[in-house]
Amino acid sequence: MIIGVPCEVKAEEHRVGLLPSAAYQLTQRGHRVLVETGAGAGSGYPDINYTEAGAEICDTHEAVFAAADLIVKVKEPQPEETPLLREGQILFTYLHLAPAPELTQALAASKCTAIAYETIEVNGRLPLLEPMSEIAGRMSVIVGGYYLAKHFTGSGTLLGGVPGVLPGKVVVLGGGVSGVNAARMATGLGADVTILEVDVERMRFLDITLHTAHTLYSDPAHLMELLPNVDLLIGAVLVPGAKAPKLITREMLRVMRPGSVVVDIAIDQGGCAETSRPTTHNDPVYTEEGVIHYCVANMPGAYARTATQALANVTFPYVDLIATRGLAEAVAAKPELRGGINVMNGKVTCPAVAEAHGMECSEVVL
Repeated sequence: MIIGVPCEVKAEEHRVGLLPSAAYQLTQRGHRVLVETGAGAGSGYPDINYTEAGAEICDTHEAVFAAADLIVKVKEPQPEETPLLREGQILFTYLHLAPAPELTQALAASKCTAIAYETIEVNGRLPLLEPMSEIAGRMSVIVGGYYLAKHFTGSGTLLGGVPGVLPGKVVVLGGGVSGVNAARMATGLGADVTILEVDVERMRFLDITLHTAHTLYSDPAHLMELLPNVDLLIGAVLVPGAKAPKLITREMLRVMRPGSVVVDIAIDQGGCAETSRPTTHNDPVYTEEGVIHYCVANMPGAYARTATQALANVTFPYVDLIATRGLAEAVAAKPELRGGINVMNGKVTCPAVAEAHGMECSEVVL
């Protein structure tokens, strides 16, 4: 099979879909690996690393898409990329289609098979999303604390406090992978941390593992009670494949202190605040109702080398399987791959995406 690795064209996206070590393994199995020149540079992997691994370097984006049977990316195709996809081609990447009707329609029109990392589920886990959730969770506290600085119009509160001064208050909405990692970072700084969650068993787990964090059942009333004193609010809710629920209303923001910060990790799936809209690393924040919003849709791209390595650890076994055995046999061997197929043969095949756009959901036919 011919595997194509294009440069990421999303703003300030420096990750790459395949490591040189993975290219080596694939070429040793008899596959061709085509890498667009410069694709790995932002993650610290120059072209020579790929050529030494047996990959071929292509001069253009178009050349990679035209030749490859399997396109391996990190982020969803941008508007200039979808016309390059073709019938029968496999696209393997993060898609986040629930809040993106135009992209969903474009992928369907291309008749490619679009497989989303984030909807591959194993025993209630999302193993291809988890590493990026870990990074985004940890980042959320770093960037949230950064924008609390007064010169960014923040409140001027240091999350960890100092002796004789109370620490800042952090509320994390959601106790999943990103929420746990946010809470770990915030408690490590010495902040006063509360995690809102609806799963009681999950709260018991959090109570045991995060000794200095508080847990509270998540409902609007409890959130409203906390918000007047919150310095950093982190949205870490996820419904696999579907739009994020809008748990933070504009009315809620109005009770928060001016200069407090919201970091909406869920922005890839539409965001969990009514006031959230996607931003970029070039222009990451804006202010609504006196509250600073950080809503960068590709947060882990800021730490590209770590993120690329973490992502490759979990995606490469699937890339290898699809390339070596073909999609049908790969799905037979790893049935969770079927849940990753969001669009196929011009039809939407992911129930959550179809529901989000009011479209018919078709069965995956291999």
